[in-house]
Amino acid sequence: MNIVVCVKQTPEVADAELEVTKDGLAIEREDLEFDVNEWDNYAVEEAVRLKEAHGGRVTVVTLGDEDSEDVLRQALAMGADEAVRIDSEDFESSDATGIARGLYRALKDMSFDLVLTGAQSSDDGWGQVGLILAEFLKIPSAALVVGIEIVEGGATVIRELESNTQEKVEVPLPALLTIQTGINNPRYVSIAGIRAVRKIEIKETDAEELELSEQEIGPEGSSVSTWRLSPPPVGQGAEILEGSLDEICERTARIIREKGGVA
Repeated sequence: MNIVVCVKQTPEVADAELEVTKDGLAIEREDLEFDVNEWDNYAVEEAVRLKEAHGGRVTVVTLGDEDSEDVLRQALAMGADEAVRIDSEDFESSDATGIARGLYRALKDMSFDLVLTGAQSSDDGWGQVGLILAEFLKIPSAALVVGIEIVEGGATVIRELESNTQEKVEVPLPALLTIQTGINNPRYVSIAGIRAVRKIEIKETDAEELELSEQEIGPEGSSVSTWRLSPPPVGQGAEILEGSLDEICERTARIIREKGGVA
């Protein structure tokens, strides 16, 4: 079973002080720490587990700059066999369709049974790239997958739905699945493990080699553009209500009415 996994390097922003660039179109990334996108890490782990159970090869693909090779090395250390990096220079300001178009051009001549992507990325949060990629590849897809079983002629997958419900569906192969967190427990990658895969060659390509024009990717090829980013305005702070329970409830109801919360 041959599996392709699309991965992305994303910034760690949970405890970071974010600043907007002077042009107001992005956040300053120079001092941020980067790691593999959380959802993609689960996708790599699932691909490696499927390879261990059914044989085959795992290829990881990323669209990023030279620093993003770190996430490819991490995936190789987890058990992937090959890695491909698409240079991201010409993809700046691409929307989900532009990103998917670049991945499609890199994948279209590969032989695969499954394509796995994360359900979304922690930075842009499109939640669309995987499904658009499936449309380009003209293969069936399933989103928010939390379980995969390979069966004769295809795969049985469990999808996460709303209100803590799940759905079991059967998909023929080849297919694309977007992976939700919690599907497995990604294995720990040691520094020694990453060093062990340093000699594995990472194949490189770019928009020109993939025959992508400015009208297909980047700002000209995007239907979505950034207008302006800015930190949220500083409010007046919270109002602490004191008194008995009845007094607090009465005051709360009055505030809701004053704010137009109820008719």
